[in-house]
Amino acid sequence: MTVALLALLQPLEHLLRHVLNGLHQIGLPWAWAIIALTILVRMLLVPLTVRQIHSMQSMQAHAPQMKEIQRKYKGDRQKMNEELMKFYRENNINPAASCLPLVAQFPVFIGLYYTLRTFSKEPPPGDLSWLHFIPSIADKVTSHWGGYVILAVYVLSQLASTYFMSGTMQQSQRVIMMVLPFAFIFVIARFPTGLVLYWMTTNLWTVGQGLITRRLIPKTPQPAPGPKRSSRTPPKDEPPPTEDGAAAEPKAAAQTPAQPRRVKRKKKARR
Repeated sequence: MTVALLALLQPLEHLLRHVLNGLHQIGLPWAWAIIALTILVRMLLVPLTVRQIHSMQSMQAHAPQMKEIQRKYKGDRQKMNEELMKFYRENNINPAASCLPLVAQFPVFIGLYYTLRTFSKEPPPGDLSWLHFIPSIADKVTSHWGGYVILAVYVLSQLASTYFMSGTMQQSQRVIMMVLPFAFIFVIARFPTGLVLYWMTTNLWTVGQGLITRRLIPKTPQPAPGPKRSSRTPPKDEPPPTEDGAAAEPKAAAQTPAQPRRVKRKKKARR
């Protein structure tokens, strides 16, 4: 299984290495080449990102109906899922579209991991340091104090990107997504610095995308709240009381139109 997976990822690893070499040959340091690679990948994923934004808009527009379905079938999860899937089909909603950019980036993430692992064993020509406080982008991110700065920026960018992309999630799911970056930090700390730099850059791209989306998409207007009722406010259907305290008689729903008044003409006397 592992050998077959490596065989599938090997062409992608070679492709990423050639792209990084090309970006480095035009004058970019290796770390900035990784940032440029991240931007190129996100630009190629723009069509999937547009579908993701449309899916989120549709989910937000139909959120009240979906919450009503969840409330109605709260005790029967299977029935609730069936009704939600039916609702998705009727309204042409694809909830999986919001995950497409993340899924499409996963092979790039794995391919870049193996590329940087090769860099650590066989360093390419050129300096692998970054901003004079990261010894090598191929080394583990915690191998130097600068790596902890990268980890802190990664966590903040992950929290910010989760905030912008979790508009349709339930409160419990949103809390889990906010906690995950802190739980994964022990796993991310074992990755090469260049890989964390790639993920940090894609998170910052997502934050910028969320800011632009919120500015371009108008907010859904909320219905104005009705007037507050107090104990002295009369009910809608009942007329207000008269001065003597008795309730006024309700008006008839339909009044009979008044008959026109007949005027009798006096007869002229005959001569």
